[in-house]
Amino acid sequence: MARLFIAAAHKSSGKTVISTGLTAALNTRGLAVQTFKKGPDYIDPMWLAQAGNGDCYNLDFNTMGPQELLRLYASHPADISLIEANKGLYDGVDLEGCDSNAALAKLLKAPVILVIDTVGMTRGIAPLLQGYQAFDPDVNIAGVILNKVGGPRHEAKLRAAVEKYTDIPVVGAVPKNPALEIGERHLGLTTPAETGEFKALIDKVGKIVGAAVDLDRLIEIGNAAPEIKVSVPKTSTPKPDIRIGIPRDTAFGFYYPDDLQAMQNSGAKLVFFDTLHDPKLPDVDGLFLGGGFPETRMALLSANVSMRKSIRQALQSGMPAYAECGGLMYLCKTIEWQGKRFEMVGVVDGDAVMNARPQGRGYARLKGEFEFPAHEFHYARVDNLPENTRYAYQVLRGHGIDGKHDGVMVNNLIAGFCHLRNTRTNPWAERFVDFVRGKKMPR
Repeated sequence: MARLFIAAAHKSSGKTVISTGLTAALNTRGLAVQTFKKGPDYIDPMWLAQAGNGDCYNLDFNTMGPQELLRLYASHPADISLIEANKGLYDGVDLEGCDSNAALAKLLKAPVILVIDTVGMTRGIAPLLQGYQAFDPDVNIAGVILNKVGGPRHEAKLRAAVEKYTDIPVVGAVPKNPALEIGERHLGLTTPAETGEFKALIDKVGKIVGAAVDLDRLIEIGNAAPEIKVSVPKTSTPKPDIRIGIPRDTAFGFYYPDDLQAMQNSGAKLVFFDTLHDPKLPDVDGLFLGGGFPETRMALLSANVSMRKSIRQALQSGMPAYAECGGLMYLCKTIEWQGKRFEMVGVVDGDAVMNARPQGRGYARLKGEFEFPAHEFHYARVDNLPENTRYAYQVLRGHGIDGKHDGVMVNNLIAGFCHLRNTRTNPWAERFVDFVRGKKMPR
């Protein structure tokens, strides 16, 4: 499969916008584009998925071993795949770089296209690129895209420096353009669901980036990537025997597609619903409430009294449920943000409060029946939990709810701040389906 690894020298270089635009432009060319995102992330993959008309999958060293990463990648063939890095090409937690973007590019044998934020830069781009090439000669830096270029004169100086001092081809020069600015806030980029007319926006980004980049050269670079040989086990989806309700709306939308697929492969029918507008829960046997931005929709969530009552009654009656981050906040008594407070479901006996700074951020490690990796990124905390609150997990790394614990337990509910990922070593989605099946009430 042809492939490209879109990376940068540092975060906020514009690689998500460039990656989204490239995906849309290649898709318009009639190519089937499969997108991937390195590391734990929900928002960037939403944009890539919308641009590529298909799910975007996360490749994360924290939760997956090399062979598992390769199998996930190889399980989704297409005309061309596009993998977006997180942060800079050589950034990662490990000092030796074993979990870096560069390590993933080498594992996938993927040619790297560096997106360089050129604001305030001319000749200085040359030593930057020389350093990135020399730092790890095994990384194939196959092209550079000049981003946020100030005009023709600026572009000419940049191209001249790159061509004189390096052998890296310039495959594109994207000008500064307000149309390429996707709004940001406390968790990064806004989600497509919150951006009005997002399809028109993605189409516009695709046209701008597609016109500024040599797509034929990119495709040629992608096609030159060496073959990867990896065995992909066959999976089958059985006839579902349980139903799991999942909110998917402008308040909730942080779900890994392979986690949802794992639930389906374990015999669950996924029933999506809208917490803002639907009057009550659909007919389901269990609930999975993922993350999102419930604080931005707290007035509407609170106003939907019948839905809150429906969820509260179901969980108090023992319906199995699992909630992460935004889902936890929604299940609290209230959410407070920007001086306003609104009533929520009230199953978790605490109050969610948004803060100006992150309360938990980055990779986490939890211990329940066994230890496993997770990740968290939340500005919220939960106040006023009773002293006798039961928790599912001890926090070995990270913050969770109070720096020591995560996963509030109420009846058959676990609700915490950390996000899980269904993997070989922690098949949580499969276990959750089995748990729901064991608690299923006759209809």
